[in-house]
Amino acid sequence: DSIPPGGDGSPEASDGEGGGETEVMQQETVPVPVPSEETRQPKECFLIQPKERKENTTKTRKRRKKKITDVLAKSEPKPGLPEDLQKLMKDYYSSRRSVIELEELNLPDSCFLKANDLTHSLSSYLKEICPKWVKLRKNHSEKKSVLMLIVCGSATRALELIRSMTAFRGDSKVIKLFAKHIKVQEQVKLLEKRVVHLGVGTPGRIKELVKQGGFNLNPLKFLVFDWNWRDQKLRRMMDIPEIRKEVFELLEMGVLSLCKSESLKLGLF
Repeated sequence: DSIPPGGDGSPEASDGEGGGETEVMQQETVPVPVPSEETRQPKECFLIQPKERKENTTKTRKRRKKKITDVLAKSEPKPGLPEDLQKLMKDYYSSRRSVIELEELNLPDSCFLKANDLTHSLSSYLKEICPKWVKLRKNHSEKKSVLMLIVCGSATRALELIRSMTAFRGDSKVIKLFAKHIKVQEQVKLLEKRVVHLGVGTPGRIKELVKQGGFNLNPLKFLVFDWNWRDQKLRRMMDIPEIRKEVFELLEMGVLSLCKSESLKLGLF
């Protein structure tokens, strides 16, 4: 009937208490690191993924730009042809003109001078297309006009062309027809004062002078486009939308009708 030694439950109680302590320890230690690791891992993955995507998109964009530049840089230069101008005109006017009006824009081959085959300097090209320049220049006496007009994409390029045509021009009077540092009224006065044989400039300023009545296109015999030259971005003048638009507007201000009447010839340098 008496309780045996150690039968008061002290060792069992101690075992129970010890078991309770181990259970508490497991509850405190086991669940805490597990969720923290699980929650950290997806957060790290989530942060890394968008960075990789952004890097990929920027890399592909840069590569595309380089490819375009590389193609232009490595492509062999092809001389401009009359068909190139005709095609650009059709593309430009196709959405604005009827079929009949588009046909009227077509210029016969007789309107075009021999195109530059990329072996010429400006002086040698002008001598080839106009071998009788000296005689033609002497017979020119009309003010507010020129006999030969060279159209390019910028004022800087116009100055380069003027310097490179010294062998051709001789004693001919040359006028700069661009907007940089020169007001329209100054150019109008110069054209009114003296007889000028050669004009070099940009289509926008030439167009403005014609609009204001300071420049007459009728005596013009040669219109030469600086067609093949490329700027630092490898663009030709007709690759730039603003200049292309101004060129076509200039052509419509009497140039096309003069070409069709065969009093004016077009050249692509």
